[in-house]
Order: sequence, then C-alpha cells, then structure tokens
Amino acid sequence: MRSPEVIGAEAAAGGAPLLEDVAPRARRRLGPAFWVSVGWLAIVVLAAVLADVLPLASTNHTVGLRGAGPSGGHLLGLDSLGRDLLARTVHGARVSLLVGVTSVSLSLLVGGLLGILAGYYRGGVERLIMGAVDVLLAFPALVLALAIVTFRGPGKLSNVILAISILSIAPIARLIRATTLTYAQRDFVLASRTMGARDREIIVREILPNVALPAAAYALIGVAIAMLAEGGLAFLGLSVAPPTPTWGGMINEGRIILDHAPQVTFVPALALFTTVLALNLVGDRLQSFFEIRESGLS
Repeated sequence: MRSPEVIGAEAAAGGAPLLEDVAPRARRRLGPAFWVSVGWLAIVVLAAVLADVLPLASTNHTVGLRGAGPSGGHLLGLDSLGRDLLARTVHGARVSLLVGVTSVSLSLLVGGLLGILAGYYRGGVERLIMGAVDVLLAFPALVLALAIVTFRGPGKLSNVILAISILSIAPIARLIRATTLTYAQRDFVLASRTMGARDREIIVREILPNVALPAAAYALIGVAIAMLAEGGLAFLGLSVAPPTPTWGGMINEGRIILDHAPQVTFVPALALFTTVLALNLVGDRLQSFFEIRESGLS
C-alpha cells in the first residue's frame, strides 16, 4: 500500500483523494437507516444479555388464558399456552443471537482460513479447496442441515450451531478467496516477498488485515442468514427443545391459534424480521464504507 506522503502528493496534484476527505463522505453515505439499525441491534443485544434482570414475567409459567391480548400486566399478551409473550420474545433473542454469532464465528475461522490459502497459493491448493467447497455448495442447504441435526440428535443447541456453521463455510471461503486474490499480487505483497518474508508472515501481516474488514461486514449478513436458518429449524421442531423460547419455535407454536390470536405469531416474527433486516442494512452499509475507503487508497 502507498505511504501517506505519496497519497498526499497525488491528492495535491489532482490524483486520489486524501483519506481525511474520503472518510467523511463514507460516513455520510452510511445514512440514517444505518444508525437506526445499529440502535435496534443494540436494544436487542442488551435485552438478551439483561433478560434475567429485567422486570419480566416467567417464560414458562402459565399466567392466564392462552392467546389473551395485551393488558397492563402483559404488554404483548399471552402465547398459545398462556405464557407471557414479551418475556418469551426477549429470552428468545438469546438463542437466535447465540446461534447466529457462534456459527458465523466458527465458519469464519474455517472458511476464512481455506479462502486465504486458496487465494494466496493458487494452483493445486486452490483446486483442492475450491473443489471441496463446490461439493459442499452442491448439497441443498436445508436438506444438509436437517441431516446433520437429525443424525446428531434434535433439541440440542450445539447441534444446531454445528449444522449452520458447516453450511456457512463454503460461501465464506469463496468470499475470502475472492478478496485474497485482489491483494495477493499487490505491490506491497510483492515487496514483502522480495525482501525475503515467508508466506506465513505475508499472510498474517499483509493479507489478513486487508481481508478482515470486508469479512467482518459480510459476517453481519451471515449472522442474519444464520438466525433465519435457526428459525426455520425451530419452526420444524429441530432446534432447542421446549420450553426454551426461540423465535422460530414461538412462530410455530402460534400457528394453532393464528385465527383468533395472530399476535402470538406476529410478535416473534416481527422481532426476527426486524433484527435480520437491521443486520443486512448494517452489513451492506459497512461493505460500501470499506469499498469507498479502499478506492481512496488504491
């Protein structure tokens, strides 16, 4: 990468803009939707973390008629078994966030490593890794997830995380490989190689820092996809066993009284939809931010 002095000289001569000029434009491009989404995600995370200390009703005790509407003591009403809907929605965020963050983190470690190795070494290493990735992508995602969870036993959170992690490895590996390819032949990488740096040093010091930022932006979108996947498995009864609340499981439970108590399904569905939308918006805006910053430095 070019030094700040070179960038400044080019900017003064009408070349690439200064980083100080690029960053404010990138921040303005994020827009209000980005900050609203960040605010919503902060609320969801805090509610999930502090669920045990918040003044909420019990998640598993029947406190009234099933499907009862909102009241002073139960702001969102009761679910299909007469349990407080607000309490179960807040606690249900824990499972969705835990599955999303943990599964994407694991897939980033494995898929990211494979993608960097494929993009840096090329040749036989690339063909071997990307061949395995293509095989993994050839399986229908839902069928593979159902097979993994069923084989290892439904009702366990660890099995759900494992299934979603395996499904996420292939797309992440392809993304990281494509990003690595754009940097592997850059001047600063060639200079390091010429100066005698070993491949491991080049990967850690030169490739990894440049790949990490776009990977982090994509990870947010990956968390959203993982949360939807967990919701789908919970809807099919293959996620965490009842009575632990999950958004997908709550949507499934609300089906039996959907005709006269639609809020039982609508509340967790809205929570899932809003959170996934916020994650997608934040991830998309951050990708744009990194693209702008890179265009100003390349």
